Amino acid sequence: MIAKALSTGIFLLAGFICPTFPAFSQSSPPTSERAAQTKELVDKAAALIDSKGKAAFAEFRIKGSEWFHGDTYLFAYDRNANVLLNPAFPAREGTNVHGQKDANGKLFHDAMIHTAETTGSGWVDYMFPRPGQTEPSHKWTYVRAVKIDGVPGLVGSGFYSE
Repeated sequence: MIAKALSTGIFLLAGFICPTFPAFSQSSPPTSERAAQTKELVDKAAALIDSKGKAAFAEFRIKGSEWFHGDTYLFAYDRNANVLLNPAFPAREGTNVHGQKDANGKLFHDAMIHTAETTGSGWVDYMFPRPGQTEPSHKWTYVRAVKIDGVPGLVGSGFYSE
């Protein structure tokens, strides 16, 4: 009886511990050149925003630049989920994305803001259409907290895993 209770306890404990291990859950994309490039791009953009403020957005909007090419682009929100920059989806600029869900029901914008507020930077995954498409694809996004002309916000960029 004691052995059964002990084994049941170990099984239950493993159920709580194992999901935190990378083999069972993933809080960042697999190590890859694309993930490293995305993080580097966001870190570089954050430094530019720190020095130029919103004026940096003009550079981020130039198609064919290091900031905006193919399915690579930067976006920026304030902490209230107001979209300040999104050159790939310019109609989103000036809108509030708080509470919007991806195809799986994840509050992904809110998750990005939470990540920036609580850890300063990090990865968020969700389902989102590629530029020019309507069907959602799995996307990993790296976000970093910034102050945009003194206003707390975030800058981010991502890549599609497929």
